Amino acid sequence: PAGAVGILHAGLIPSLVFKLKTELDEIQELILGTLTNCLCVEAFEALASGAVTILKQKLTHSSVAIRSKAARVLLGISTHPEGKKMVCEEDVIPVLVRLLEDTEPEVQASATGALMFATVTPQGKYSALGAEAIPPLLKLVAGETSKARLSAIKTLTMLAELPEGRKTLLDHVDTFQLCLNDPSEAVKRAAKIAIRVIKWKP
Repeated sequence: PAGAVGILHAGLIPSLVFKLKTELDEIQELILGTLTNCLCVEAFEALASGAVTILKQKLTHSSVAIRSKAARVLLGISTHPEGKKMVCEEDVIPVLVRLLEDTEPEVQASATGALMFATVTPQGKYSALGAEAIPPLLKLVAGETSKARLSAIKTLTMLAELPEGRKTLLDHVDTFQLCLNDPSEAVKRAAKIAIRVIKWKP
């Protein structure tokens, strides 16, 4: 977005990140929304400003909107290689895993998306397994109306690339088979891939 490019060029990202510590909730929501748009373009400044540490704190905020938007910003950060690394190093993954069981579907969906990108790396996979991500992710896959269903399937597919993950998921292939009837083509496709990865024998 043009506005995001303007904010980046003006060097405002560090100020926005800093203001997340002090501003009122309503303003924090706006800042998080702005950061989400900016991260589509560039993540370096946000990472250099310590955004991951602050966002990690926001994931446990009492406001649903702030939790959800913070997870969405982390999703954006996790699409960048350096962001994935920092999300692992700052130990954000266990917090994202806890949010998979949040009462708000929006928060669940954003957290699952962030987790999906973070688990692309080996470190992310091991961290998610260590945080016991598989049971809540399976619940999201089983929930037919879950906004997070597609991301949950993709995340579990990545965890199935580890022997421990595959071993656990072999007992749950039927959960993925149910997804083959999903109205969404993307979900069906992801479920097929998941089943193939889980059943793979070295």
